[in-house]
Amino acid sequence: MPLVPPPRPAAQPAADIPPTRVLNANQPEWSVGELAGALKRTLEDAFGHVRLRGEISGYRGQHGSGHAYFSLKDGQARIDAVVWKGVFGRLRQRPQEGLEVVATGRITTFPGKSSYQIVIENLEPAGLGAWMALLEERKKLLAAEGLFAPEHKRPIPYLPQVVGVVTSPTGAVIRDILHRLEDRFPRPVLVWPVRVQGDGAAEEVAAAIRGFNALPAGGAIPRPDVLIVARGGGSIEDLWAFNEECVVRAAFESAIPLISAVGHETDTTLIDYVSDRRAPTPTGAAEMAVPVRADLIATVADLSARGRGAVGRRIDRDRSDLRALGRALPSADALLAAKRQRLDLAEARLAPALAAGASRHRARLQLLLDRMARRSPDVVLANARARLARIDHRPLNALRNDVQRKGEALIQLGRRLVVAREAGLERARALQARHTDRLHALSERLAQAGARSIERRRDRLDGLAGLLGSLSYRAVLDRGYVLVRDAAGLPMRRAADAAAATRLSLQFADGTVTAVPDGADPSGTSDPSPSAKPARRGGAASPATSGRRTGTRPAPTRQGSLFDA
Repeated sequence: MPLVPPPRPAAQPAADIPPTRVLNANQPEWSVGELAGALKRTLEDAFGHVRLRGEISGYRGQHGSGHAYFSLKDGQARIDAVVWKGVFGRLRQRPQEGLEVVATGRITTFPGKSSYQIVIENLEPAGLGAWMALLEERKKLLAAEGLFAPEHKRPIPYLPQVVGVVTSPTGAVIRDILHRLEDRFPRPVLVWPVRVQGDGAAEEVAAAIRGFNALPAGGAIPRPDVLIVARGGGSIEDLWAFNEECVVRAAFESAIPLISAVGHETDTTLIDYVSDRRAPTPTGAAEMAVPVRADLIATVADLSARGRGAVGRRIDRDRSDLRALGRALPSADALLAAKRQRLDLAEARLAPALAAGASRHRARLQLLLDRMARRSPDVVLANARARLARIDHRPLNALRNDVQRKGEALIQLGRRLVVAREAGLERARALQARHTDRLHALSERLAQAGARSIERRRDRLDGLAGLLGSLSYRAVLDRGYVLVRDAAGLPMRRAADAAAATRLSLQFADGTVTAVPDGADPSGTSDPSPSAKPARRGGAASPATSGRRTGTRPAPTRQGSLFDA
């Protein structure tokens, strides 16, 4: 479709200009934005929605804004792709590096980079891409040969004298490594310049690794103690040189410990599996290669000071102990005097003792010779043989007779045991029967004794209940007395207390009545004489008690006021 410029006065359409015609000064002018917009409309109108099959490359996850940017490629071309944040959450198949997919979306342009791209609306898996399939197959073959086995890993030297670096001399990687080495611990660095991408890059990297290993120790060019193979990040095809078999085998054959620092932390190549250490970044590889010089100096100084202090303290302590031991040790003469005396005494007794010992042994030897002469071993042996012949089979016969006698005794003992067992069982049955009869008799006696005890206690309880009824204050109330209590329910024993109370409770035998005192003595008499006996617990004196005290029986009268004398 021809490009359609915006309308301009007296302007000739751009489609009317022949392709080979030279434009003149009257040709209309285009701004960059107008041309970019016209290209975008043309591309979107011509293609619209498309389904595109390709391998995902350069995917690093979602951007901070939530959008995802990567590329779709095949063996011939590449196209940029973008998934907006709102669409990314609805995708059933999330993007993965090296995954072959079928993408549905619309083709558009990005004027800011003068490039075209596909805005993906849907992703469908189409299988692993060619690069990832080849990588997985090569990884399995090399792992089967044992190139990735952990037992082949070697430790990195703590403080290498020379560091060898295999990388591009013009990239930012070598500057990062040198800067980090300078900050941590400056060491001589040998750089083997190679191409890290494109044709021939793998062969150059493998040749560099083998070249460093071929350097003789102590030669004009120092041999590195550790190698760093480094490259910046990129897509899988950018890092493919480090997946080549020649590079992996060169790293495996390297006698110098090797650190791989290819790509970023999320990038993984086959050299990472075969190297002795894998660093997430080139800067991390430099940190693995050397320690921090200031920390090492401080640690050595601290250990040196502690060592000197410990040695000094040990010397002082040993010197003090040695002086104390020297003062406690006796002199040489004092130590040897007793030993000399014992040696002299032993020397004086040695000769007589040797002579006496020789005499005793000589006499003993002569005694043995005499005994042997009297009793020759041959004679003793002949006598023993004669006794053995006389004995013959008597021990066997005696043993048989003894076994027979013991068998008969054992049979008699078994019979006696059977009789004794029967007798014992009979005695046990009789004893059990007697115990059973006695138990029944005791049970009957216990039941009779319990019944008699219960009857006695019931009679005693009845008597105590009658006594309690006769002694209770309620019996006194039945005889016509009244119990006076104040408002708190406490009994009152004096008329003055009753006059001062605001309300009284009078308890009769058949109920309680509330009364209010008038505050004055109705009869005008004074309080009872001190010689009078105090009122009983019921609150008034018993008439019977008064009669017994005077010797006359009081006449029956009606009950008067509470305040009568």
